[in-house]
Amino acid sequence: MSESRKNTILHLFPFALLLLGMILSSAVYSHTYRRIAFEHISAFCETVLEIAPEAEPQLSAALKAYHVLDGKERSEAGFLKEYGYRPDEFCKSLPLRGFLIPGVLFLAAALAFAFALRAFRRQKRKRILDLTEYLERVNTGSGGTLVRLREDDFSHLQDEIYKTVTTLSRTRETAVAARESFADNLANIAHQLKTPITAAFLSLQLMKEEAGDRTIQLRKQLERLNRLEESLLTLSMIDAGTLPLKRAGVDIFTVLNLAAENLSELMRKASIAVDIPENGCIEFPGDLEWTMEALINILKNCMEHSSPGGTVHCDYSQNPLYAEIRIWDEGAGFAPEDLPRLFERFYRGRRAAAGGIGIGLALARSIIELQNGTISACNLHNGGACFEIRLYSH
Repeated sequence: MSESRKNTILHLFPFALLLLGMILSSAVYSHTYRRIAFEHISAFCETVLEIAPEAEPQLSAALKAYHVLDGKERSEAGFLKEYGYRPDEFCKSLPLRGFLIPGVLFLAAALAFAFALRAFRRQKRKRILDLTEYLERVNTGSGGTLVRLREDDFSHLQDEIYKTVTTLSRTRETAVAARESFADNLANIAHQLKTPITAAFLSLQLMKEEAGDRTIQLRKQLERLNRLEESLLTLSMIDAGTLPLKRAGVDIFTVLNLAAENLSELMRKASIAVDIPENGCIEFPGDLEWTMEALINILKNCMEHSSPGGTVHCDYSQNPLYAEIRIWDEGAGFAPEDLPRLFERFYRGRRAAAGGIGIGLALARSIIELQNGTISACNLHNGGACFEIRLYSH
């Protein structure tokens, strides 16, 4: 018998039992009522005969006439009322045992219905709980299977969950393998670049005395390659999950100033100022060095899109949910088509600065997200590009 058919029977059984109880109760009540009426009429006749034995023929004729009229319309029972009798003065010794059985049957039917309904709900709740726990195990990576002992209403859902979980697991394994492969390849490329870059720097030092200013352009290209190598190595550690992140209280005012100090020489050459207000001590749990690295990339992006004499503005605040950092410039802002892709790796927008490689903002986002934060970008109404960073404490 299928589970669905069992559930149907389980639902109908209490109603059938209740109906049977009502039928039996009615039959018992009717039988008890007739027996009691018969006994009281018999007792009434005996009482009459004891008082007037000569009235037996008339009493017998009256009983026959009453039997013939039984079930037909009668006038209202006013005869006894004329003599001052009331209904509650009769049948005072009415036996209750005849009505005990219907009450027990009704109670049994109600209890059966309650227990059956409770068992059905408990079964459904357990099945839902089993499926939920299975999905939680899959979500946490524990995996495992859920054994189905019998068919029920959740069997189809369970099959679909298994199919979806299996597909997602395979997709996840493929994606993880591809990511690890990409991280390994990225690390290999970065290490391969490091050796010739180091050798080129040493050769450049030896050539500097003889070549003079002719080595300046070569030095710039080598420095660019060195930054690319360092960025690729950082990306490979992020993808492999090996980036050494600490978790301690980071003061936002301090980390903003440290990031600005690292760019002070570039800012001076570009005639760009940095405005960092002191809004009090606001901290978030994170890594000071890597947060500074992320902010350097953001400040550098704003600097590159500012005109000489301009200012890069910073502000920060805190609420019960997160600490927020805002950094914006006075430039032309982002091209609208670039906004959805700003934080993609190696993406260079229409207004990207010359010499960039499109990794800085991607690195900033990865570092911030690893510290339970988010970063977004937008254009301000009065001009300029703005970055908003939110760092959550939990």
